Amino acid sequence: MLVVGSDAHKRSYTFAAVGAGTGELRSSETVQAPSAGHERLLAWARALDGERVWAVEDCRQVSGKLERFLLARGERVVRVPPKLMAGRRRGSREAGKSDPIDALAVARAALQEGIDTLPTARLEGPAWEVKLLLDHRDDLVAERTRIQNRLRWLLHDRWPELELPAGCLDRLVWLDRLSGRLARCEQAADVRVMRHQLRRLRELARDAAALERELALLVAAQQPKLLELPGCGALTAAKLIAEVAGIERFRNPAKLARLAGIAPIPASSGNTQRVRLDRGGNRQLNAAVHRIAVTQLRCHGPARRFVDRKTAEGKTKRQALRCLKRHLVRTIFNTMTPTTTNPPTPTPALT
Repeated sequence: MLVVGSDAHKRSYTFAAVGAGTGELRSSETVQAPSAGHERLLAWARALDGERVWAVEDCRQVSGKLERFLLARGERVVRVPPKLMAGRRRGSREAGKSDPIDALAVARAALQEGIDTLPTARLEGPAWEVKLLLDHRDDLVAERTRIQNRLRWLLHDRWPELELPAGCLDRLVWLDRLSGRLARCEQAADVRVMRHQLRRLRELARDAAALERELALLVAAQQPKLLELPGCGALTAAKLIAEVAGIERFRNPAKLARLAGIAPIPASSGNTQRVRLDRGGNRQLNAAVHRIAVTQLRCHGPARRFVDRKTAEGKTKRQALRCLKRHLVRTIFNTMTPTTTNPPTPTPALT
């Protein structure tokens, strides 16, 4: 069997084929990014070996077209995180950097990590639509925050005595109140800028609210049970769907916890047995689980009792919260897994 590593760019793809048993370089090839180059690439790989796995560096915006082409033709594709490739290249005995060297590093990193442990690429499904809409809403909210910060400073410069409550610029009633006050002022340059900023804030608020309603409908259609989970609203559920990108990719909750950076990392030596916090993984997915945990800790009785029991065992508040997050990953996995195709892993009840 061959492992074909790729180094993808906007206009070209470079590939290196290595033996799965030895990691020895068998051949390399560079093709142009358009579809004609894809066909040439596939013919090259099929001539080398009848069984192969494609290891693609996980750069979705650049490698997405290549992944879709290979998957549509029945090829097996796994995604290699860029940090694995970079670490493998630093440890290589071949100095320098080039596209063939990078492609070879991707293939050997996939072999070293284990083909079966890497995430498998698949054609985009409903989760991709959720991710696109959610990312667009996040961009709108970030733009709204930037405009609000600039507006606050301009308002402070004109009226130092004006005190704006926290979060008031998210509310249309406050935007209307400020618009009326600015309309009565002399229309100097700063006043005109602030009025334009207020109009833009209204537009962003309307667009973000419309996207939130659309996301709520998509979540209700795809994973309605997530909305029944205490502390999980429509936006958090949408984030889970988008970042998990298909729960069938994970064999068990432990795999999902590792992706989210919630599973602890062993850090033992000799007689010292301990674990340390995983600061890697998908931080967006980690943040979504964290929001659910914090909300449950505030208003969900079973979660509070779970944390109290952990603190009584000698854990700190932070350690107890991490235990709760790990328990929530198991619950999320069981909630998102179709019961007809994959029996869920039993989840101990929070008491």
